[in-house]
Amino acid sequence: MTILLKVTGLKVAYGGIQAVKGVDFEVREGELVSLIGSNGAGKTTTMKAITGILPINDGDIEYMGKSIRGQGPWDLVAQGLAMVPEGRGVFARMTIVENLQMGAYIRHDKADILADIDKVFTIFPRLKERADQLAGTLSGGEQQMLAMGRGLMSRPKVLLLDEPSMGLSPLMVDKIFEVVRDVSAQGVTVLLVEQNASRALGIADRGYVMESGLITMSGDAKEMLSDPKVRAAYLGE
Repeated sequence: MTILLKVTGLKVAYGGIQAVKGVDFEVREGELVSLIGSNGAGKTTTMKAITGILPINDGDIEYMGKSIRGQGPWDLVAQGLAMVPEGRGVFARMTIVENLQMGAYIRHDKADILADIDKVFTIFPRLKERADQLAGTLSGGEQQMLAMGRGLMSRPKVLLLDEPSMGLSPLMVDKIFEVVRDVSAQGVTVLLVEQNASRALGIADRGYVMESGLITMSGDAKEMLSDPKVRAAYLGE
């Protein structure tokens, strides 16, 4: 199976803090990989480094066999590497449709863009009902739907999802994880960062545990879900 994303010896520091201390992991084509860990473990910093938002101090990131170190987020989106950020980051003063159009800013195929907006509305019917509503007036769950829909509009090869269930109601969490699983089943490679370890490992192929800026455990997601150490540390058992 082809390795689409490979992180080697990654070190990232900001604000005088070494947040990521030498991380190695990989994501293969077609996989759904979960990166779990407690708050402050360095997961979001890792995602931001992969997508060019934060500079790398050491190590390398390879995408489709080539180093992408130093490339900006806009370059990476054009190459098929997109992230749905923690906190959603929707354009509050733009409508749902305008937000989705922004997700397709690298594309020029107008007819296909319209078709993809319809696909997003099929996945998230609630967004269709509010198509002309300003994104800033949506609930947290609706904004998460919109952020995920916007991420899909670039037609990514690899989709990075940073804490998609954070702050959502149990029903909305169910919906978000259902969509993540469906997106993966449609052939999009997914790297999922989550504090909800049980749900994240429950839908993943493989998992990595991150603690204090380091990867401390990895393996088959289902096996990790039943591992006593994982259950004690992240599932409260």
